[in-house]
Amino acid sequence: MKAVVFEQFGTPPSLQNVPDPTPTPDGVVVKVEATGLCRSDWHGWMGHDPDITLPHVPGHELAGTVQAVGGHVKNWKIGDRVTVPFVAGCGHCFECNSGNHQVCERQFQPGFSAWGSFAEYVALDFADTNLVRLPEELDFATAAALGCRFVTSFRAIVDQGRTKPGEWVAVHGCGGVGLSAIMIATAMGANVIAIDLTDEKLDFARQMGAVATVNAANTENVVRAIKQITKGGAHVSIDALGHPVTCFNSISNLRRRGRHVQVGLMLGDHTRAQVPMSKIIAFELEILGSHGMQAFRYGAMMDMIATGKLSPQKLVGRRINLAEAPEALMAMDRFEGLGISVVTSF
Repeated sequence: MKAVVFEQFGTPPSLQNVPDPTPTPDGVVVKVEATGLCRSDWHGWMGHDPDITLPHVPGHELAGTVQAVGGHVKNWKIGDRVTVPFVAGCGHCFECNSGNHQVCERQFQPGFSAWGSFAEYVALDFADTNLVRLPEELDFATAAALGCRFVTSFRAIVDQGRTKPGEWVAVHGCGGVGLSAIMIATAMGANVIAIDLTDEKLDFARQMGAVATVNAANTENVVRAIKQITKGGAHVSIDALGHPVTCFNSISNLRRRGRHVQVGLMLGDHTRAQVPMSKIIAFELEILGSHGMQAFRYGAMMDMIATGKLSPQKLVGRRINLAEAPEALMAMDRFEGLGISVVTSF
């Protein structure tokens, strides 16, 4: 099969012919029909993920059709249209038994702990626990765009942030994660403020539902601006970028007993970001993480998509072919373009 492979961290990936994958007894092989490009893939390529073994095929936001099925798989057959969370739980450990597959102790991550979906085919373990059936009316590009950023934002807004109608939600960073969070928080009835460095992305954020925007590039004090708009601070705040500045601002712009959810990865030089601990204590703030979403929670999100409350197709930006993926991957740190880029031709 054709696949995008990098053999050293930080060196240009290339399109290569590699052996087709085979399923494990509990797994399947999926023919990839679409796969999203995510900054997490860029982090992996840079060597920020300790689970990656070289040579490596990146890619973790995927949708496709089942092509081969392991002998122990009960719920899936060849031809099924599927997607999968980027964190796949084993289904047997303490965390999985408590319903928290997204923090499984023996988790499988395509594109990180195993070869991923920048390829014609991808092998996925723990299929009965993790595969999600796609409705016929949901196209593969949109389904792939759900795979990491959208589902992580859904869990961040709905489950971790416990967002309520009428609350103020601040979203720092208007890339794929941030735009997803804006759309979802709006659908939950919240009032959303979008914060970014460019007017182009802030204009797009308004199209996704933001009622107010702050351009951090020309705002002297972002935290003060948000507190003025919200008359006291956000109830929920999301760092959708993963940077010491946006993390600090996201916590600092909360009102008393507010909830900060860290979605943007803090890797490389950003693993030890400073936080305003005195305010966390005095205001009784909650600091939460959001890392993926369990397969069984997809149902609620899919119902909101089916009824038109969520429109993830609006987030799909550039569609490219697999040969263009290496260059697009290396450019992820430049935050260019709007929405989510998706490989749709292999």
